[in-house]
Amino acid sequence: MNRPYIFCHMMTSLDGKIMGSYMGTPEGRAAGDVFYNLSFGKEPYYKHQGWLSGRVTTDDNFTFYEKPDVDENVPTVPEGDFVAKKADMYYVSVDPSGKLGWKSDTLTYIDTTAHVIEILTQKAGNAYKAFLRKLGISYIIAGTDSLDYETAMSKLKTLFGIETLMLGGGGVLNWSFIQAGMCDEVSVVIAPTADGSSDTPALFATRGGLAADKPIGFELQSAQVKEGGSVWLRYLVKNTAVLK
Repeated sequence: MNRPYIFCHMMTSLDGKIMGSYMGTPEGRAAGDVFYNLSFGKEPYYKHQGWLSGRVTTDDNFTFYEKPDVDENVPTVPEGDFVAKKADMYYVSVDPSGKLGWKSDTLTYIDTTAHVIEILTQKAGNAYKAFLRKLGISYIIAGTDSLDYETAMSKLKTLFGIETLMLGGGGVLNWSFIQAGMCDEVSVVIAPTADGSSDTPALFATRGGLAADKPIGFELQSAQVKEGGSVWLRYLVKNTAVLK
């Protein structure tokens, strides 16, 4: 299949949580710096052209549950995908129904700026697509009622030139990509801290029928002790064709 090489890169607590109050501890902040530098720093380990997250993760970090400013009376937009522009870095959000309230076609994460690409399904209405076009946000259509992984990943490579893509949560999206055979590598920075919460999401999760709970094996590639006592683990995903 013609798709990017996909690596899942996440920071977790010692008890496997990807969010929570532990992130504000000295150990959590140190691990956060390690996580960022590996993927976005001045000399990153990973050389990727974009990172992908789900709708909830995007709302939590960038759009903050704002409602999109849509006009239901706008003229019908052209069929198919919309490539607003090409960029050196992309932020890709899986938003099947079109719910995210963007304010701009770019976002900034610490000192990394990226052009926004929305992955929609046919459930997204004309008004939402017109809203994205007005802001200059690119979008692709992949699936009827749910995400078509192969179509989405193929379009990211062919339309935007994304050769390597970072998968960045949440836990349901991470696991659904692994179950779909769409993740080649898992990179985890483990912070030596925990908060014991049972309400915060884990690295991988099943929910709402988005992914099965079929066990998947991983092959350890490296383990390194990093700053602040954090540990960086790299695994290849077994039973998945690794594309270089």
